Amino acid sequence: MANGFIGRQAELRRLGDQLALVRSGGGLGRPGRALIMRGRRRVGKSRLVEEFVERSGLPYLFYTAEGLSNGEDLRSFAQAVEESTLPETGDFSPEDPPTRWTDALNSLSDLLPQDSPSIVVIDEMPYLIAQDPGFEGALQRAFDRRFSRLPVLLILIGSDLAVMEQIDTYGRPFYQRGTEMVVPPFNPAEIAERTGLGAAEAFDAFLVTGGLPLVLERWNPGTPLGEFLESSLQDPTSPLLVSAERSLAAEFPAEANARQVLRAIGNGERSFSHIGRAAGDLQPASLKRSLEVLSERRIVRAETPLSTRPSRETRYRIDDPYLRFWLYFLAGAISKVERGRGDLVLKSIRAGWPSWRGRAVEPVVREALWRLAPELLPEGTDVVGGYWTRSNNPEIDVVGADREPVAKRVTVVGSIKWLEHKPFDQRDFAALIAHRAQLPGADEDTPLLAVARSGCSVGGLACVGPEALLGAWRRPPQ
Repeated sequence: MANGFIGRQAELRRLGDQLALVRSGGGLGRPGRALIMRGRRRVGKSRLVEEFVERSGLPYLFYTAEGLSNGEDLRSFAQAVEESTLPETGDFSPEDPPTRWTDALNSLSDLLPQDSPSIVVIDEMPYLIAQDPGFEGALQRAFDRRFSRLPVLLILIGSDLAVMEQIDTYGRPFYQRGTEMVVPPFNPAEIAERTGLGAAEAFDAFLVTGGLPLVLERWNPGTPLGEFLESSLQDPTSPLLVSAERSLAAEFPAEANARQVLRAIGNGERSFSHIGRAAGDLQPASLKRSLEVLSERRIVRAETPLSTRPSRETRYRIDDPYLRFWLYFLAGAISKVERGRGDLVLKSIRAGWPSWRGRAVEPVVREALWRLAPELLPEGTDVVGGYWTRSNNPEIDVVGADREPVAKRVTVVGSIKWLEHKPFDQRDFAALIAHRAQLPGADEDTPLLAVARSGCSVGGLACVGPEALLGAWRRPPQ
């Protein structure tokens, strides 16, 4: 595209499908539709919707809440209406804005075309909910009585995943009034297409950028990872360096404990006790609350071992690959980049990269295997996880099973070896067999699997490489 917009064809189609329903008139005289869109911060939700409304050629309002105060939000809403492409802007004025959201939304509905489609976008909706507990009720009433009767597509956008998920739950005012849509980061296959990298290198790029469009915009096609990092570390304002800090500042403006816990997990701590010590010897109650906050906001994921035996050995990890990379390598190194010593940061990344990548790629591989389960894994594999004990003996990278958290049947046991120029060999095979014998629910007949960046030099088990894993994201949208 001339404007630099790339990808997102599946998401644009979904938005187009919703607009087509508006154009067709809906049923029972209610052509209006609502779409509830969520996705991580800086994943490109607003940019996607901007592209969609511009392509549509329809009159539209695009309002972004600022999270200041209710009065300021209403004033900026009036400003957005005044600057919109709606054919009428009525009496909306930033100098004399509405004083209630009920009045603002009702007045907006009076300005929308009655017999031709239009689009209304409300971005950063969780800010409005936080500032005014009555906003959801006002929106529900306006939609039921006015917007649903008009040919309008109402798009509600938010980055607070927990809040946006709750909007359409039972007991909330807007329950069952909107269609949900998730905007994910670019996946490894999309990164491969955009950067021109091979399959293994595309996974590396995913681990560094997390698939965030803003970070990937700086990755010139064909550029190796090392060159991308070198270039990014010469600029203190590069998206690779600043995106995470800006997102965290928005997520946790005053929650110091949560930030400390996040840093501890980002630095490699995984168990409750180790995280607490690394976060400044937090009291168990404070640590528990911080982990709950991080989990609710989908930043940290809690995992338990997968087998036929219950386990309380919960471990925690950063869910977003880019944030995981930033916390481990960049969070404490920004001052060096600002002093012009990005070369020292790059040297540190190169030294720690092989071991960090080996663990960071594991959840990505498990997701790919789960997506490919019908093709690559034994029948009946409905979940893919890992297994460990308190002593990490054994620690198993891949466990396929029929259900979680406690399986009835283990379907496959596997190992991940993600090193250049080192295939999965006889020693790795022997270790995998030994680990299988220690896994509750597995026996000598349980199939074995190797996932190897550099292939396998032994037989007797299924071997999956980067190209096959990339196929998990290359399927056409359903």
